[in-house]
Amino acid sequence: MGALPRAALALAALLGVSSAALEVNVGTGSVFSVEGQQVVLPAWYTSHSQKKPYVTWLLDREDADPFQILTYLDGVVKVEETELKPRVGFLYPVLSHNISVFINATQERDSGQYMCTVNVVDDATSTGKNVGVINLTVLVPPAAPACHLHGHPAVGANVTLSCASEKGKPSPAYRWQRTAPTLQVFFPPAQDQARGTLKLTNLSLDMSGVYVCVAENRAGSAECSIALEVHSASTKAVIAGAVLGSLGALAIVVFFAHQVIGYRRKKRDSQEETANEIKEDAVAPKTPTWARSPASDTISKTSTLSSITGTREKPYGAKPPSDTVSILTGSYRGPPPRGGGRTPTLSPPAVNGAPQRRHDPVAPPGPLPPSSLARTGAVPVMVPAQSRAGSLV
Repeated sequence: MGALPRAALALAALLGVSSAALEVNVGTGSVFSVEGQQVVLPAWYTSHSQKKPYVTWLLDREDADPFQILTYLDGVVKVEETELKPRVGFLYPVLSHNISVFINATQERDSGQYMCTVNVVDDATSTGKNVGVINLTVLVPPAAPACHLHGHPAVGANVTLSCASEKGKPSPAYRWQRTAPTLQVFFPPAQDQARGTLKLTNLSLDMSGVYVCVAENRAGSAECSIALEVHSASTKAVIAGAVLGSLGALAIVVFFAHQVIGYRRKKRDSQEETANEIKEDAVAPKTPTWARSPASDTISKTSTLSSITGTREKPYGAKPPSDTVSILTGSYRGPPPRGGGRTPTLSPPAVNGAPQRRHDPVAPPGPLPPSSLARTGAVPVMVPAQSRAGSLV
């Protein structure tokens, strides 16, 4: 790099450049570097003045205003407070007229437009001749890509292989290939180099193998691989049959569970209906019709009862009638005997001088239980008691 400025100075001397020949030159307008490596921005100036120059380097990025990164003034080099401070400096002594700058461990954010300006106290120059411009582009190699399989690799089916890298400058291009023992390369439209996809149609068993994707740009390359195993149709049918069998068994279990629950629910409902029917069959007691009859009917019934009781002196039973008579039970109980003693037993009269044999009265049939009367449709009726005079009480 030092030979070029010296050659320029020698040429200027041969041409007789005057003191007004201050000019800044650059070796190239564009410089490329790979991230992490060192880069040099070549620049020099011409001047016949013996005075020390004033040199300034600025960086203009797309996302920020220009700012100073390096200066030389009165023999002192100063690096500005920037992220480049520990990595930037002059490549040669400034007084040699070589004002080239180096940047170590370049990063993607170092990309931009670098401008160097030179001014000498007693040297004049035309407008724009004392400024040099160099564009720096820091390239980023692709990161390790990720490979994915989309679709079910069965015989006759279609699948898509995809490949993508998270970073890379410029954007990487993708290239798919099949490795040995069956080496194979692919071309568009099956392969999309910009998107990193590879479409495989109508799969067959011999298309099984290892497929490699290579992502590359000017800074480098990286790759990933994926193993493709094509399944036969029979394997697919076995899997489908197993799935359907599992679903069928589950459906049978659900069906029987539903039947058991329905049976239990039906049994419970029938028991509840039976209990309700028993309650509904019970009939409330009704008031007898004679109790609702007018007073005239009551008077006639009273007189009738009086005429009946007029013949009570005739022996018709062992016990007098009771105060109440129950039609439901069929029993009749008279009032207790007067005097508190037992009722005397009458002997049958003699016939032709011979005493007759006494026959004990036959006991009337026992009363029927209320439940039996209710089932036969009987209605409970209460008969009012009667007094000794034959009137109703």
